[in-house]
Amino acid sequence: MSRSANPKRTNPRGRPPKVELTEDQRLEIKEAFDIFDSDKSGSIDRHELRVAMRAMGFDVSKNEIMEIMDAKDPDGTGAINFAAFQEVVGERMAKRDPVEEIRKAFQLFDDDHTGKISAKNLRRVARELGENMNDDELQAMIDEFDTDHDGQISEAEFIAIMDPASSF
Repeated sequence: MSRSANPKRTNPRGRPPKVELTEDQRLEIKEAFDIFDSDKSGSIDRHELRVAMRAMGFDVSKNEIMEIMDAKDPDGTGAINFAAFQEVVGERMAKRDPVEEIRKAFQLFDDDHTGKISAKNLRRVARELGENMNDDELQAMIDEFDTDHDGQISEAEFIAIMDPASSF
């Protein structure tokens, strides 16, 4: 059995194996840490930790932050360094459900809560991204992935676009 197949497996020191992050994930974590390490001390306190984690899409309670600080700040300095932050965030990134993340993205497109992404929804997103697309271009995007041919993208169709390995 490979190490990645058994997340409860431990290394010789009794700790879970380190999570392997992509370069993009490492950069995202470093950027978040640098933003919230506003005094450039090389560490962030519990308040900065909570804000940084929320900014990265993790909804953490005060109790969870205290547990993290207890585990990652054993000296009781009141702050954690980048290595500890990367470990905490990396572990949470590894636990994310990709389909759930795609569903959250779908909701950002479906601002009128119809359960579908229309040309109107795409136009708004394109404008927000600074793209100027005409109606034909927007409809062509929909038509390419609209498997039920209703002129809109359903959540299931969106998941299939974003994660071709999904069963939707």
